[in-house]
Amino acid sequence: MVRDRLWMGLLGIGLAASALWAFDVFPGLAFPLVGGLSALAWAAGPRLHDVRPRRPWRLLTAAALFFLAGIVVRALVIAHPYPLGQLGDAFSICGFGLFIAGMAVFLNRWGINRHALLDGLIVCIGAAITSALLFVLPAIAISGRPALVSVLAGGYPTLDIVLLLLGVNMAFTTAVRQRSFQFLGAMILLIFAGDLGYAIIGRHGELTGSRLLDLPFLVAFTIGGAAALHPTAKALAQATPLPIQAWSPARMLIIGPAVAAPFLLTVLLPHETPLSRWILGAGGAAIVALLLVRASDAVQSHAAAQRRFEHQATHDPLTGLPNRRLLQLMVERRLTERGTGDVWMFYLDLDGFKLVNDSWGHPAGDRLIVEVGARLRHALPAEATVARVGGDEFVVVQRCTEPEAMAGARRIMECVERPLLVVGGGEGPTAEVVVGASMGIVRADRHDTAEALMRDADTAMYQAKEQGRNRWTVFDASMRDAVRERVEIEVALRAAVAQEQLAIAYQPIVDLTDGLGTSTVGAEALVRWEHPVRGWIGPNMFIAVAEDANLISALGAWVLRESVLQLSRWRDKGVVDEDFWMSVNVSPRQLGDATFPDRVAAILAQARVPARNLVLEITESVMVEGGELTERLLLRLRELGVRISVDDFGTGFSALGYLRRHPVTGVKIDRSFVGGLGASTEDEEIVRAVVAMSSALSLAVVAEGVETTAQRDVLVALKVPLAQGWLWGKAVPASTFAGRLRSRERVGEPVGGRSD
Repeated sequence: MVRDRLWMGLLGIGLAASALWAFDVFPGLAFPLVGGLSALAWAAGPRLHDVRPRRPWRLLTAAALFFLAGIVVRALVIAHPYPLGQLGDAFSICGFGLFIAGMAVFLNRWGINRHALLDGLIVCIGAAITSALLFVLPAIAISGRPALVSVLAGGYPTLDIVLLLLGVNMAFTTAVRQRSFQFLGAMILLIFAGDLGYAIIGRHGELTGSRLLDLPFLVAFTIGGAAALHPTAKALAQATPLPIQAWSPARMLIIGPAVAAPFLLTVLLPHETPLSRWILGAGGAAIVALLLVRASDAVQSHAAAQRRFEHQATHDPLTGLPNRRLLQLMVERRLTERGTGDVWMFYLDLDGFKLVNDSWGHPAGDRLIVEVGARLRHALPAEATVARVGGDEFVVVQRCTEPEAMAGARRIMECVERPLLVVGGGEGPTAEVVVGASMGIVRADRHDTAEALMRDADTAMYQAKEQGRNRWTVFDASMRDAVRERVEIEVALRAAVAQEQLAIAYQPIVDLTDGLGTSTVGAEALVRWEHPVRGWIGPNMFIAVAEDANLISALGAWVLRESVLQLSRWRDKGVVDEDFWMSVNVSPRQLGDATFPDRVAAILAQARVPARNLVLEITESVMVEGGELTERLLLRLRELGVRISVDDFGTGFSALGYLRRHPVTGVKIDRSFVGGLGASTEDEEIVRAVVAMSSALSLAVVAEGVETTAQRDVLVALKVPLAQGWLWGKAVPASTFAGRLRSRERVGEPVGGRSD
């Protein structure tokens, strides 16, 4: 934007005018032009960039006007005798006061840092000693001129010292010094340099000199105006504090000359008056005292920072409880101590925490974590250790007997299960929620390390979660074997997925409208895995491992691609007709990928298979737990023409509302209801209700797990149109499936066990 580059224009005009001033070209225009533009910049710049607060900029604007007036008036009355000739100084002194006030407002808003103040005082005392001995005292001692003139000659260096103190404190207070800050700092240095030039000639009683003595003031006007117009002026509203004010090399480069000043001046200058000796002595003593205070503060600050860092490294920042690192140290110490009872560890994970986070926001989740930590701390004995080791995971360690450990477990569960009040983010409402906990318990009877104890407690916790959540489980060695077996399966599964070592089997889906199911209208693709050592591993085991190991998306994508390509090959060879369809299971994780519909479309296009010949099977949990993204993806899939069926219908959150809200085209009745047909009237009524509901919504119905002719006959009587199961064949490789279709081979009786 143009307003963000105005500072460049002012800088260009000011530097050009300064160059003309130096070469005596239009000397009468330089200060009015540059000074007026700078005053205008200080007045308008903060408004252009919405800088807050504006009070310091108003003070700086007034200071610029007074400085400008002082320069113009001095040029007009310089030839007049005292006191008229000093009229310009009155404006300049007021300008100094307003400028110092503006800088003080900035510093006050940032906050006075003790270390920065001490370092600034050291620099300014050193500068004050130098200024007093080299400029102020010689100027005051000049005889034959009015006292006011001498006071003014010595007063400007004194004002410069105050301005220097503010500038140094600002530089030492903030860690981020952006362009606007740099411009203000350069302006202070230029004013200091200009006054230094006048102080040097003032030692000899001269009040005016070369025109070049005013050049620093002209450039100072320019840079000061650029500071107000630069977009980073907003950053001056707040400093970025330095946690530890270290004596860095850059800082010592500023402080060092100030510390050395009294000693150098003692050697280099004659001190014939008591006043000069007193200034050196008092100033040197003040610097030494400040150095001692500063050094002591630095040591204390470093010690406090070290304690703070150690606490942060060993404690959870949200609850203040020990974190995993400190917990391990505390458990190691407990394991080596002797005492009554054994060391018990309780490892708990909150059930329902994700729902609170998703429904009320992360601030509500944080408050819930804090409240649970406080409850655990108050519910347990003082000698018990309570730690937070993860997002919603807590660990309690206590030395006690077994009955006391079981009583402690009950207290832990009770204090977690009590209702908690949570408040939604922003203007969200207050709500009462109840969460539970899955907890693993382990006794450290054969554990020699904290790591092993935590590992076994974590294993028991996951066992409790798998058994239904909101319960506790005591660890036993068989759990460790189960975990080891699961890890081995995961490692092998990763290799199998990466190298495409798995296989796909196809089970027929038949049309029951003829009463027998003699017509195969589709197939379900089922993934199979033969482990090189363990042999065939059931899908119920390795699919769960794939989900936990984040392999399900890659596995699902491979099954989808291969099964659609297989359907294409069957269509090309005339094995199946144009209406034959392929049913493929899709995981919730796949439906969390925004690109999934595009991938499905690309696979169908590559295989030249119409979208209507693909049925994607989803779980009921997708409809219940899926968010807006999932619903959009399902709608996009339906727009492509892909059919969507709800697998294992009736086992989860079956409800008419979910079916009406989501773009599904069919349901698959779970085998648990089919298995009781012909023997259980309850199962028959459930199937009847599913058929009626599906018929009302124009949904296709498939019954899975059909194993007997009796089950088939009931399904026919209930007008279930489609079915699959061992009665019509196991899931078999593609070549076997194609051979059966060609020969119209049928299996009329179950052959035992299930494979689908």
